[in-house]
Amino acid sequence: MDDTTARLASVRWSVLDRALTRRGQAPADALRGTVRFARQVEDLGYHRFWVAEHHGVPGVAGSAPTVLAAAVAAATDRVRVGTGGVMLPNHRPLVVAEQFGVLASLFPDRVDMGLGRSVGFTGPVREALGVDKDAADRFGEQLTELLGYFDGRAPIGAPPATGLHVPAFVLAVGAGAEIAAAHGLPLVMAQLSGQPGGEDRMLTAIDRYRATFRPSAQAERPYVILAVNAAVADTAERARLLQVPEAWATAWSRTRGVFPPLDPPEEILTRAMTGRERRYFDEARAGQLHGDEETMATTLARLIDRTGVQELLLTLSSHDAAARLDSTRRLARLAGLAAPVG
Repeated sequence: MDDTTARLASVRWSVLDRALTRRGQAPADALRGTVRFARQVEDLGYHRFWVAEHHGVPGVAGSAPTVLAAAVAAATDRVRVGTGGVMLPNHRPLVVAEQFGVLASLFPDRVDMGLGRSVGFTGPVREALGVDKDAADRFGEQLTELLGYFDGRAPIGAPPATGLHVPAFVLAVGAGAEIAAAHGLPLVMAQLSGQPGGEDRMLTAIDRYRATFRPSAQAERPYVILAVNAAVADTAERARLLQVPEAWATAWSRTRGVFPPLDPPEEILTRAMTGRERRYFDEARAGQLHGDEETMATTLARLIDRTGVQELLLTLSSHDAAARLDSTRRLARLAGLAAPVG
């Protein structure tokens, strides 16, 4: 086993799906596609399959992650299922505990509770949710309350959550890394290498998390999951095209406040973008990793070496579902999870 192969085999490999819609696709079809993709991910041997939370976003069908996670868990047998994540400021901790208690009771030893501190993207969405921008500042208090419903420290019981062990993870948004360390929880950190100064901020946050980590009943030692937007194809150009739709949707949302369904990449690349659109599009592209298998093996092995993470959480929102599955299969091959492609 060479050094690159050894590094890739030294971590767990997991998948995050955001249930994005494609142009002309009904949300119901996108949700069914997520469940179908979860079964395929399980067959490839990945460790986890997580879903995300978004509200009031036309291009995203995954607005209720615990409900979608239940559908995924019911359709699979072995892969761990969870959320990446439930945005705790949008919910009462008691309700979140009860939801995960039900999930963990129905699917023992398979459910993960990924938690974030983001609030609604726009003012009207935050108003509809009954939260304000400052709600994120109370994340630490909410997290303490939520964990208390599981370990019995809360003033009331929360059946069926009370007494259950449901692994909790904190998404590193803002002060998320410090909060994860203080609560002794695993950390989910986004890969920031494409942003100006992003890699330094990422590595600093990870180092600070490890240095200040306090062991808990949840985790005895620091554990870092790195979320990576990654695409692999038989050529670097084809891999690059897979990520164009999400980059354009991100640029559109930054300039118009709406995240749209995914368009075909060839069509996007022929558009005349405004200066602002081009800037946001290029920024989104800079944070994505893509290439053929040999290139991506080297890229990911170096990333694992620099960060020292224990797990990669891969995400890819492409217009072509078959090409996304092919990329996921190729990545599984690099990780030693599946047979060679073709």
